[in-house]
Amino acid sequence: MKYDYLGVGSGLFGSIFAYEANKRGKKVLVIDKRPNVGGNIYTENIDGINVHKYGAHIFHTSNKEVWDYINQFAEFNRYTNSPVARYKNELYNLPFNLNTFSKMFNLVTLQDIEKKLDEERKEGLAKLNGREPQNLEEQAISLVGTTVYEKLIKGYTEKQWGMSCKELPVSIIKRLPVRMVFDNNYFNNKYQGIPIGGYTQIIEKMLDGIEVKLNCDFFENRSELQNIAEKIVFTGSIDQYYDYKFGYLEYRSVRFETEELDVDNYQGNAVINYTDKEVPYTRVIEHKHFEQGKELGNEVTEGPSVGKTIISREYSDKWDSTKEPYYPINNERNNTLYEKYKALADKDSNIIFGGRLGQYKYYDMDKVIEEALKCVKNEIK
Repeated sequence: MKYDYLGVGSGLFGSIFAYEANKRGKKVLVIDKRPNVGGNIYTENIDGINVHKYGAHIFHTSNKEVWDYINQFAEFNRYTNSPVARYKNELYNLPFNLNTFSKMFNLVTLQDIEKKLDEERKEGLAKLNGREPQNLEEQAISLVGTTVYEKLIKGYTEKQWGMSCKELPVSIIKRLPVRMVFDNNYFNNKYQGIPIGGYTQIIEKMLDGIEVKLNCDFFENRSELQNIAEKIVFTGSIDQYYDYKFGYLEYRSVRFETEELDVDNYQGNAVINYTDKEVPYTRVIEHKHFEQGKELGNEVTEGPSVGKTIISREYSDKWDSTKEPYYPINNERNNTLYEKYKALADKDSNIIFGGRLGQYKYYDMDKVIEEALKCVKNEIK
């Protein structure tokens, strides 16, 4: 064998595994079907703005070991994710907190807001007649009432998943955060930020000194690559690896319309969600606000990005095999199907599946790092 490990995919999981294996003296080849490394955390510098090509990625964790690990490869700013929701011509702070409710109900005191929410919840619970919520709509109304649900949850969620909230499981919204404080910080984690200079540098540093082949599709070169290494670390779709033997796992896809504008500032925030169903996109990302602006203490007054900004409109999309899979649809049908593929993988000692596609599970970046480090520790004694 020419290599100890063949890494299929240069995203976060695959790159961490390759970096750690290389440190331990293993010979690794990493391939990626794209023309660049980084998987979905790839950022491209356009006119001095680091554009999140595959959707906004905001790093957050409460795990100090993970935070220290990722900070080896880049300096992080103190970006705090404070998205805004737009419903028609109304703007609301997210996550749901006293700023949201005060604006929604035109109330000032905590006591009046709590009273109003209790009234709305009671109306929702009355319709259940004592039974547990059976779908996302019932769960949401029982948590925040009809007004908040209709304005800030229903349209956005139905665009995101491509189906009625009455058809979606309770689990999607089970832990809906409702904060009775004036706090617009979306994440509760201790550590949060964006790497100054973008994410691509992190992957490039991990893969420094490791052989990498880009524009290389595993499935188009399978006969050549299958036996080139002792083991394969596969971060693509597990069902595709097994030629869809039991059928297709389902995903939601995302498509982006990215536009460069000749203005300094388009919307004043990195993320604005569009929650009414009439607007076809789910959110607009203004990329420069992840790394520039007064809220970060590093406002840019000169350089290539002055007078320019880049926005991406994000559309949730029905997935098929020609589109990029983003969000696993972890319903009963798909989870049962995944277990069949996992049973095949468990019998195959020559392959390791990792990441959200290989393990059919949505992971935040910190959880990917945890999983990758645990995998290396278990694999290479």
